Amino acid sequence: MKGLIAKKVGMTQVFDENGNLTPVTVIRVEPNTVIATKTEEKCGYNAVVLGFEDMKAKNVTKPYAKQFPENVAPKRHLKEFRDFDGEVKVGDQIGVELFDKVRFIDVTATSKGKGFQGVMKRWGFHGGRATHGSKFHREAGGTGCCTTPGHTLKNIKMPGHMGCDRVTVQNLKVVKVDPELKVLMVRGAVPGTKDSTLIVKAAVKK
Repeated sequence: MKGLIAKKVGMTQVFDENGNLTPVTVIRVEPNTVIATKTEEKCGYNAVVLGFEDMKAKNVTKPYAKQFPENVAPKRHLKEFRDFDGEVKVGDQIGVELFDKVRFIDVTATSKGKGFQGVMKRWGFHGGRATHGSKFHREAGGTGCCTTPGHTLKNIKMPGHMGCDRVTVQNLKVVKVDPELKVLMVRGAVPGTKDSTLIVKAAVKK
């Protein structure tokens, strides 16, 4: 499994050789540092722990700093990738070149928070008639309960907090890999706000 920690830059558009326009998301992939390796003999599975984005020394607690090797600065983000492709050792730097021969990727991030929303925006309800006197426009309507069972059942679609969920978008096509600019361009949108942290992996289903 190939994977890295990256940052979302924003969206733009590119043209191919035939002049077709493609909307793309630009992902900045700064080098990830190998913090630790786990083997099947020692831990029961094979994995690589990658670190991303250096922290200031004043913001690092001693217990947190102890998990980093002596020659590696403490990192803000850590992620474990199981069955990592390729041979690596502690202290190695892994950049965007990892995705040179990858055609499709999966991106995981925290979606944008939208606060408290009604059922039309949160769940796509159609709403009631917009005519005069209907008194039913954007409400949820009945929740399907009467004397029995006498309470609203779980998992009923109702107003509530929307967004701020862990979301994975699968099978995004890689349009361009630029090692000089340290960016990865993928077709379509990825979850998260600008400068949010992303987990980028080679596609599982492709």
